[in-house]
Amino acid sequence: MARSSLLWSLLWSYRNYLLIFLTPVLFLPLPLVIPTSEAKCGYVIILMALYWCTECMPLAVTALLPVILFPMMGIMESGAVCVQYLKDSNMLFIGGLLVAIAVEHWNLHKRIALRVLLVVGVRPALLMSGFMGVTAFLSMWISNTATTAMMLPIAQAVLAQLCATEARQDERELRGDGADNNAFELDIKLPKEELLKTKQDHVKSQKDYMCDDEERDADLPLERKRKERELKYQLLTKGMSLSVCYSASIGGTATLTGTTPNLILKGQMDEIFPSNGGVINFASWFGFAFPNMIFMLILSWLWLQFMYMGFNMKKSFGCGRKNEGDREAYAVMKEEYRKLGNISFAEGAVLTLFVLLVVMWFTREPGFMPGWATVLFNKNGQFVTDGTVAIFMSLLFFIIPSRPFWYSSAEEEDVEAGDKGKKKHNVPAPLLRWQVVHERMPWNIILLLGGGFALASGSEVSGLSRWLGESLAPLQSIPPFGISLLLCLLVGTFTECSSNTATTTLFLPILASMATAIKLHPLYIMLPCTICASLAFMLPVATPPNAIAFSYGNLKVMDMVKAGFVLNMIGILTINLAINTWGDAMFQLSTFPQWANITQGTKP
Repeated sequence: MARSSLLWSLLWSYRNYLLIFLTPVLFLPLPLVIPTSEAKCGYVIILMALYWCTECMPLAVTALLPVILFPMMGIMESGAVCVQYLKDSNMLFIGGLLVAIAVEHWNLHKRIALRVLLVVGVRPALLMSGFMGVTAFLSMWISNTATTAMMLPIAQAVLAQLCATEARQDERELRGDGADNNAFELDIKLPKEELLKTKQDHVKSQKDYMCDDEERDADLPLERKRKERELKYQLLTKGMSLSVCYSASIGGTATLTGTTPNLILKGQMDEIFPSNGGVINFASWFGFAFPNMIFMLILSWLWLQFMYMGFNMKKSFGCGRKNEGDREAYAVMKEEYRKLGNISFAEGAVLTLFVLLVVMWFTREPGFMPGWATVLFNKNGQFVTDGTVAIFMSLLFFIIPSRPFWYSSAEEEDVEAGDKGKKKHNVPAPLLRWQVVHERMPWNIILLLGGGFALASGSEVSGLSRWLGESLAPLQSIPPFGISLLLCLLVGTFTECSSNTATTTLFLPILASMATAIKLHPLYIMLPCTICASLAFMLPVATPPNAIAFSYGNLKVMDMVKAGFVLNMIGILTINLAINTWGDAMFQLSTFPQWANITQGTKP
């Protein structure tokens, strides 16, 4: 028995090496027995799918396999494969990320978040809605991982302050030590002594009122109050943590650059259907996905409110006067905002460039009227794409200085021994430096995008997509809304166990082929499935925001499963509602487009 246990332990330790070497050997009979281009391409896809799902190799390294295997198997020439790794969608991704890095570098996202939260207030339901709204908005433009990592500590600090203040209030009331503390006012800045006391109280409250089971008050009513308070804030903390990580994933679906699957859809559409006329761009995606995001966010807030706080309108929404706990929690957020100081020239410049970029994206080719790209370049807006705009605006961050030139001063410094009297000009640095970009840019995602485009191209050229589409033709007997719903459930389940990038990369070429075979508008199934790939709510390992929320120690896996299962169903239903209502009107999904008959692999 001991030897058997040791053997299993050894195999598990070396599982990655076993998967890397055994998987190609086990599936090798497929291209050997059926020596067709379709079978060879299928072999590559199966191999990459298993590597991606098990992560036995880094995802980005797996994405490079087509560069080796497609030329070796005679599917595509090496040059044709390599060019897939830097397409227009990759440039859009790089440009969008450069803007997001600039926003994070100058802490503009934190200023926006705290400003909105100060307006919303600190009552539990309003606080949760405020955190969800701010998190969703920020994740539309910057990484959902960075957004979650920034918002969760703020939420935890505010809740801890509310808990500590409520504990002091209960103790005063039950011991007859009455008067309210009038030192905290919403419009008065706290002195440093009070701020230090607030921080000390925050640490003390964690030990005395939430975590310490040994020091028990002799007063039974006070003990009962303490237990009730612990349970209340334990639930509130769970709900707030889940609301932040879930809204980060939901918010990323609203913009084309919000999350990687959205860009994969655009890239796959342009790769598989080159004559689609730019049906997916920033403006059209936002017009469809933003209302869906708002609807999903409201329903998610209602569900989390029901699970963790109930629907007591008076307590949750703050009917009545503000108490001391509200003032102290508000003071915590106000002090965090005060630390940011006045808005700097660099923050103003970044905000201006960011707003200008969004305006140029929206007006480039809005669809209902000629955009500036068509008017200026007279090429139907296809010569200048969203990627062109993103790269142009991101280059300005390396040109515009981080402070005005007239603030620069020439001052005398000892640069080296014997250099007295020399003037060293204090030249301002640009808004972004390459070192900052190099540290924060997720270069692996660019390879992942390229690997997905290479797979799509190989599937078309080899004929595998056409074969898959013909095999799935019997699905034509199922109503379109049923097909969309079933595929969304399949993708939503698959993405819980796999990267959303890998999920969309694997599924979208197959879905495109199926749609062409059954004469269904490709976007009718590709668009909802792409959004569903981002709705991984049930497991901590499903997506980085979930893992960050789980790492704070307040959540159990079952908490996430119970809340996430309902949210997955809400997401799937809202997306299918959207695709059958305003999505149909926007993209004419009821008719099969002529451009869907002309694919990248079609021979003249």
